Amino acid sequence: MNLYPLKFKPVYKDYPWGNTTLPATLDREAPEGIYAESWEVSTHPDGESVVVNGGFSGKTLSDVLKVAGADVLGSYVQGGDFPLLIKLIDAAKPLSVQVHPNNGNAEEVQGEPKTEMWYFLNEEPAQIYCGLTPGTTRDDFIEAIENESFEKILRACPAEKGGAAFVPGGRVHAIDAGCLILEIQQNSNTTYRVYDWGRVGNDGKPRELHVEKALQVIDFEDAAEPICVPTAVSSDVRNICTSEFFILDELQVDGELEQQADGTSFHALFSADAGFELAYGGGFAESVAKGESVLIPASLGAYTIKSDAAITVLKTTVPA
Repeated sequence: MNLYPLKFKPVYKDYPWGNTTLPATLDREAPEGIYAESWEVSTHPDGESVVVNGGFSGKTLSDVLKVAGADVLGSYVQGGDFPLLIKLIDAAKPLSVQVHPNNGNAEEVQGEPKTEMWYFLNEEPAQIYCGLTPGTTRDDFIEAIENESFEKILRACPAEKGGAAFVPGGRVHAIDAGCLILEIQQNSNTTYRVYDWGRVGNDGKPRELHVEKALQVIDFEDAAEPICVPTAVSSDVRNICTSEFFILDELQVDGELEQQADGTSFHALFSADAGFELAYGGGFAESVAKGESVLIPASLGAYTIKSDAAITVLKTTVPA
């Protein structure tokens, strides 16, 4: 089967800090309810993407990769699985104070490594907590847990539309209320909560904390600036973040913009501004709605993003 741009059914998560507005914000049809997260492109068993267009419709992304893995993923991806998990986060309340393991310590705590980044889509300014204030020690952290005084040791940063933050495994963090985020992360669902603001889960009980494992993976020497500094690649492209696991670029489309899927990496595209059209393969086209994610196979070749209005399209790839 010839490959084509793949679109997916969102996988929604109803965590207690979630909002009720994500479908309306992105013009999606969905029943009323809590939509804390929408997993957009995923092969993780906790929420796998199912294709909704073309010849692979009804198949999971894992099913597609079994028959066309190298052509979809590209030569930069080692192994046959999708290496990332791309999701939307809509926070009506603060997320827990938490940390994820990294590639160096995940195995010793029986977890999956998770480095991530956040691109802010919220119209109104909000904030995140990302990292600890310089000089915070393990003893300071334990004291903050005992006294529920995390605001004293967490590094507060602005979360403004078009900005972004990088969150490596080992960095303590929390997303505050009012954030709407596109999150790019390693293919992982491991989170170690250390404080949950005194709330209860959907079952009416306090959610589990993972203090001991968190203390094993926190990098208390981490003092790096979490806010990403964009760099211009061309007049139409800005690089927002480049890490060893993923690259996020901002594409400015005003009319048409050609891109090249050259066999090295897939392109995952998303725009919260408006829908757009993809022209590819010498005469084929695919319409993409506002707020809909689409996965461009690495082997697709040249394709053109077309829009009647000036829009920003976010493109996720992986590095060599």
